[in-house]
Amino acid sequence: MDKDISAQAGTLVERGLRNFWYPVVPSYMVQETPIGITRLCEEIVLWRDRDGTIRATEDRCPHRGARLSLGWNLGDRVACWYHGVEVNGEGVVEDVPAMKSCALKGKKCVRSYPAVESNGAVFLWFGNDLQTPATAFTLPEEMTSDEYSGFLCMQNWDCNYRYAIDNVMDLMHGRYLHASSHSMAQGDTRAEMILRPTDTGLVFEKTGQRGVNFDWVEFGMTATIWLRLAVPYQKKFGGGEFTIVGFVTPVDEQRCQVYFWRIRKASGLHRNIWRFLYRNRLEGLHWDVLEQDRIVLETMPRDAREQENLYQHDVGLVRVRRMMDNLARQQVEQRQAVIA
Repeated sequence: MDKDISAQAGTLVERGLRNFWYPVVPSYMVQETPIGITRLCEEIVLWRDRDGTIRATEDRCPHRGARLSLGWNLGDRVACWYHGVEVNGEGVVEDVPAMKSCALKGKKCVRSYPAVESNGAVFLWFGNDLQTPATAFTLPEEMTSDEYSGFLCMQNWDCNYRYAIDNVMDLMHGRYLHASSHSMAQGDTRAEMILRPTDTGLVFEKTGQRGVNFDWVEFGMTATIWLRLAVPYQKKFGGGEFTIVGFVTPVDEQRCQVYFWRIRKASGLHRNIWRFLYRNRLEGLHWDVLEQDRIVLETMPRDAREQENLYQHDVGLVRVRRMMDNLARQQVEQRQAVIA
């Protein structure tokens, strides 16, 4: 039994932990026409109703299994292209137009996903089972306070999402991989690291160096799984630090999406200047950094984690892996308890 739980937990953590909100698409991608996506190995259809509210259900018609994302947006529901079966945002069959009376009508036949639109992205709740209610949607302060201003950068990466999380927990790669970056060209090529637990996760940081390179990172598990870090600007770009709040969303076991909000505390004229500088001088440089990460991670062997030889600089990512593995095991045990 223990081996079975371990195997299920291993599969779960590779596909994506449950009972969290995940960003699934930038807001602009969801208009009136239904779209189909894969996230956490689940097929999902998204559309906007007449009020512009995001709706999300399993991308499967309960009649014959055709993709609802191929159908029509009828406002509060989508109609299947195959036979016209109409399914609303709660996964309930509203109508079967081909029949005057049908037992499917009024039944909840497909899974629905609570959805929230925030900071230019659509977040969905992925519960551990159909009975698990969504927790209150919350984000780190930098994404909720009017004192901050930021921009979303999203990329699709052909690697398991845990590699992307490991990459952010790896402080020393900034000084090497991103050595030509406008924000990570300085600092010591050697460092000692310390780890500090927090109420929501941990902080991993270099000793004796702050505000020079990629010098600290925070990992948190609240309503979402997030990472927060700061990197400096050179004086010619305005000086000081800017914050990055990141999320990694599994697509399937071999693909993921990375969402990085690049944020600065600014108001008034300073806010307008920062936004102008970002769009005109900084955004392209930041995309270059993301591209460097993508190339390295996508070209690593699929089994790279099984052949590692880790050292002291990797304490942070090892601890995060352990936290996620433990939570996966707990969620498998919870599922089995519900079944029993």
